[in-house]
Amino acid sequence: MWGRTVLMVGLVSEMAYSSREPTAVQRWLIGLASTRVMSAFNRRMLPRADRLVLRLTRGKATATSLISGLPTFWLTTTGARSGRERTVPLLGFPRGDDLAVIGTGFGQRETPGWVHNLEARGEAVVSYLGIEIEVRARLARPAEAEMIWDQARRVYPGYANYATWARHRTVRVFMLEKAVSGGRD
Repeated sequence: MWGRTVLMVGLVSEMAYSSREPTAVQRWLIGLASTRVMSAFNRRMLPRADRLVLRLTRGKATATSLISGLPTFWLTTTGARSGRERTVPLLGFPRGDDLAVIGTGFGQRETPGWVHNLEARGEAVVSYLGIEIEVRARLARPAEAEMIWDQARRVYPGYANYATWARHRTVRVFMLEKAVSGGRD
């Protein structure tokens, strides 16, 4: 994944979603962020920091991308119970034209709310560097999910820890595919 950009068509290419090899300092920070203490801290603080940096850079960067070099995109779902829009920053993993996401919630006990929202409605909007695209979500097939987990562990070693810490629950892996017909509820 690191070191070269792959040209893709569809969701990934329209958003220009890509990553570069992290610097030595960023690799060290990624390792630090993979610990249990930092994961708990990041779960609470990174979304806030990402929003602030996104606003300060006028949509060009997030705290996560500046600190770690990992590209963060925004997923907006509609609340399964509340009906309200919810937006969260996530790491995505390109799979052909689509983008995969893993519902680890930093390895915490609870399943993230966005996972329930995708299961209930299946529609969302992704945003990256000011580009918004409507998507349909589907659960990844088992073989597909395993390949995505392998990719995620290579990009961010914390995913290996997250899988262990969240083994008491089913961690869902979703494929986000560009919606064919528009219209948000």
